[in-house]
Amino acid sequence: MLSRRRLLQASAGAVPAIALGTRPAWAAAAEPLTTGVVPSAMAGFDKAMKTFITERDISCAQLAVAKNGKILLARGYGVYSKPGALVRVQPTSLFRIASLSKSLTAAAIVRLVQDGKLTLGAKVASLLGLSTTADPRLANVTLWRLLQHLGGWDSAVSKDPLFNDQTISASLGVPLPVDHADIIKYVTARKLDFDPGTKYVYSNYGYMLAGRIIEKVSGMSYESYVRQKLLAPVGITRPRLGRSLRAEAFSTEVTYASKLTSKSVVDQSGAVVPFPYGGFNLPNMDANGGWLASAVDLVKWGFVFNAAGPVLNSTSLSRIFAKPETGVTGNGSWYGLGWNVRTNNAGGLNTWHTGSLPGTFSFLARVQNGVSYCAIFNRRAEAGTPDFDSIDPILGEAISTVKTWPTTDLTSKYF
Repeated sequence: MLSRRRLLQASAGAVPAIALGTRPAWAAAAEPLTTGVVPSAMAGFDKAMKTFITERDISCAQLAVAKNGKILLARGYGVYSKPGALVRVQPTSLFRIASLSKSLTAAAIVRLVQDGKLTLGAKVASLLGLSTTADPRLANVTLWRLLQHLGGWDSAVSKDPLFNDQTISASLGVPLPVDHADIIKYVTARKLDFDPGTKYVYSNYGYMLAGRIIEKVSGMSYESYVRQKLLAPVGITRPRLGRSLRAEAFSTEVTYASKLTSKSVVDQSGAVVPFPYGGFNLPNMDANGGWLASAVDLVKWGFVFNAAGPVLNSTSLSRIFAKPETGVTGNGSWYGLGWNVRTNNAGGLNTWHTGSLPGTFSFLARVQNGVSYCAIFNRRAEAGTPDFDSIDPILGEAISTVKTWPTTDLTSKYF
């Protein structure tokens, strides 16, 4: 410790506020403080990250890079505040990872299928006992369609229910905070936005439902199932579900920065709060965006998808990356089960996912030649900031700066 110190959208009611968690003037430096290991041959990655961080005034970030199942670079950037002190970001510090959580949820469903407890053709309404009275088309939503974002929900039409707490509370006549059951009751009473299986529209709600299916079929909490059945077998122990408020943060969790505020959805106070701390209910987002992890955790999690192993067999992996019945884009990419997928120049598959919440931006990719990388930041693009999606090509270009890849595996240092 040192002494002292694109996919989800902010809700329509958000208003500007003083930035929370940005680097204070007295902590500013030409470059962010760093921890961890960067081999000299991979200095291009580090340089690119430092430029990205400086241009966007990011106070906390991480990067991990691996090749052929070996972690070669692990870096923490910046500092965050805890009572009475500033703490350097470590390669193992916890960040909210937002929608990178979806790869965990999809893998959990596929693992239940692998173990004979589910089929991907099973109907979601039947599994959860949902009424189809409001819209009989709900009976046509299978697990395949749910996880490939073909389920019939379009937040551009009916609003994302994971960011609609005030409306749900008022409609059902229940106090804030609303819970999973309230959200499901509210949505199930309304018509779908399109026929299931006819088009791809990204849906947080669909993955929230998947979490409830995991709990019902496994008889375990969603978090316990993921940690015990997916993460523990490969030695990953740090990830856990996050909490909404700063006072509830874990000891190794960074703070989150945003210039936006919103009315609290975690209590009835009506208080205006920093958007990352009470502007959304993170526990409700468990299966679609609620996990905390570090970049090294996520890169190692990506190794699970390299080949059959203790978590997923070859059939499960093929299901995760299979093309959907519709939704392949003009550039040949598609959404599998918790991953974006595209055939690469080497004849294999590039797979990736982005995570974004107020106060969070994350990116994980597995590309050709066995290279994978993860970057996480404690803020995302807001009005007046450069975009954050450019981290994808920036890290992709950094690969070409490596003339000879290191051979020292850092995995045992962090696991």
